[in-house]
Amino acid sequence: MFSPDDQQHMRTALELARAAGGRLSPNPRVGAVLVRGGEVVGRGWHRGPGTPHAEIEALREAGERARGATLYVTLEPCRHFGRTPPCTAALIAAGVSRVVAAIEDPNPAEQGKGIADLRAAGVETVVGAEAEAAEQLNLPYFTWRRTGRPLVTAKWAAALCGHAAARTGESLYITGPEARSAVHSLRASHDAVLVGIGTVLADDPQLTVRDAPGEHPLRVVLDRTLRTPPDARLLRAPGDTLIFAAADAPEGRRADLGKRAELAFLPAAQELPLSDVLSELGRRGILSVLVEGGPTVLGRMFDDGLVDRVAAFFAPLVLGGAQAPGAVGGIGAARPTEGVRLKDVLWRQLGQDIYCSGTVERG
Repeated sequence: MFSPDDQQHMRTALELARAAGGRLSPNPRVGAVLVRGGEVVGRGWHRGPGTPHAEIEALREAGERARGATLYVTLEPCRHFGRTPPCTAALIAAGVSRVVAAIEDPNPAEQGKGIADLRAAGVETVVGAEAEAAEQLNLPYFTWRRTGRPLVTAKWAAALCGHAAARTGESLYITGPEARSAVHSLRASHDAVLVGIGTVLADDPQLTVRDAPGEHPLRVVLDRTLRTPPDARLLRAPGDTLIFAAADAPEGRRADLGKRAELAFLPAAQELPLSDVLSELGRRGILSVLVEGGPTVLGRMFDDGLVDRVAAFFAPLVLGGAQAPGAVGGIGAARPTEGVRLKDVLWRQLGQDIYCSGTVERG
């Protein structure tokens, strides 16, 4: 169905989609290339909510040369009115003769409807070129659209023995500066960073982006009884903080913390339901969450099957100690065959440390 030229032009469109700097949530990354007579006549990529879509940018660059051209686009062209007009109508009006889309848009307003509109107007439209790469490019968006929750990346740093802290509980710093800089890049690439109250009390983190370019993510704290200290560094750091608490959290703590952070309350329970936390973040347009700990929260995320990706840092260090906390707590697997296995695994050396990343295998 797809020629070598089709594949190459789609790879170019994917490169353009990656060109958008920063986070675009809740919108996906999209790139587009217009080709006529073997010549690229228009290029475009989406720069963020409220800005022209990639197809419109490509059409503007091409002008009259768009008539009779083929459009390569990394996501199905939209056909609904949102913050911007529909792309399908613009493509039809411009006289584009063929559209090659990498993948359908899981947005309920689309889901093949844009493709059907193009075909009904006589525009030859095919789907599937570089589909896997296109889905990986927008995995947070696809996860959000299909599940209603953000994509979850579990992050931790550990010694070679698997401990995340010494037996005293001290954990700063296990890894070196190169690894810590990589963590800041991870924060910049996620919409939110999430920790439990145990991490706040033990480490007093800022959870900001300092050693890498990018914006600060939303800081999310799971704090059932509102034990976050009013002078915690994350409450004084630049950016926003959202604290999840139980509905029966002490009234006396609400007013004080409410001046420093947004509070969100969930039904009273022994533990805050993580699925409800993620659903609320999804409702707010948060497409990706970096879970930085501690071991209790990470363990619950794995136990509940909510982790999509892993980002783990290992230092050439042995801490030992039967009472030293491991990187991931929770109930855990009963046997190795029941453990969470990763695919698409990458290993990278960062200074003296090793970084491992991968995607959780499903079913």
